Amino acid sequence: MKQSLFENRHKAEWEQFARLLEQLEHDRKATGAGNFPRDYRRLCQHLALARERGYSSFLIDSLQQQVLRGHQQLYRHRSHLGGNVLAFILAGFPRLVREQWRFVLVASLLFFASLAGFALLVYLYPDLVYNLIPARQVSEMQSMYDPVAGHLGRTAERAASEDWVMFGYYIMHNIGIAFQTFASGLLFGLGSVFFLILNGLKIGAVAGHLTYIGYGQTFWSFVIGHGAFELSAIALAGAAGLKLGWALIAPGRLPRAEALRLAARKSVLLICGVMLFLLIAAFIEAYWSSMTHPSHQTKYLVGAALWLLVVVYLVFAGRHRHAPE
Repeated sequence: MKQSLFENRHKAEWEQFARLLEQLEHDRKATGAGNFPRDYRRLCQHLALARERGYSSFLIDSLQQQVLRGHQQLYRHRSHLGGNVLAFILAGFPRLVREQWRFVLVASLLFFASLAGFALLVYLYPDLVYNLIPARQVSEMQSMYDPVAGHLGRTAERAASEDWVMFGYYIMHNIGIAFQTFASGLLFGLGSVFFLILNGLKIGAVAGHLTYIGYGQTFWSFVIGHGAFELSAIALAGAAGLKLGWALIAPGRLPRAEALRLAARKSVLLICGVMLFLLIAAFIEAYWSSMTHPSHQTKYLVGAALWLLVVVYLVFAGRHRHAPE
């Protein structure tokens, strides 16, 4: 291709890229900045072609200068990733939870109502626990929270494990539950409803049984701390799944595929926040909940403070204009 034809074909792109560079270099929010990485890659391709075809040094130098300036801006804006992540944690995630309050409310009712309801039923009718949980697993649960045992919240096989090993185990276990609850929402939301109720029933069965046999003190003091983040995360994962399912059930005027794509954007952001909650929960469970020397009263106070922190964070964080954007 002749140089003149090459220039005529791409001149408008280069001029637009130059204008965008000017705006970015003066710290102004530029329209089209979201496409900057793509435009930068195209400019690099044009420079490579110009060199390969032996075009004039004037054209090559001009493109080279734009590539160098673009490189500086590209990595300058990539360096803002940490700030964007922090802004999401401090403001974006709780705002999103409030924005999706209908799904959060439904998921929370399904999960916490089934948990509390079945815990009460098992406490009143103890044999119910065996209808949901095998006897062997019930026995394992009892050994984990036996007040006279030398370990707390761990099976006998894992009692000697290092805290960091258990930290990794808790992360993988909890993420598995959350992802299952979220992804099953693609079954028109029915999967998320099923797993929210099932997980609520299982946790409630364990809570009711251990309370009935007199292990309530060790059990509740163990779970109250990390439960603030872990149980909230399960409910939020269910909310993200319900949003996917609702997009398939009621896409409005959009094709189902397009409605699902739009819903998935916010659902995935919700899951990012869920992962953060699960990471915090796993850390607390491994390094605080499993400790045996703090008194039950101390653990209850810390647990209550953590629940209050989660509620205040989700309800109030990011409401003010000075919150990070």
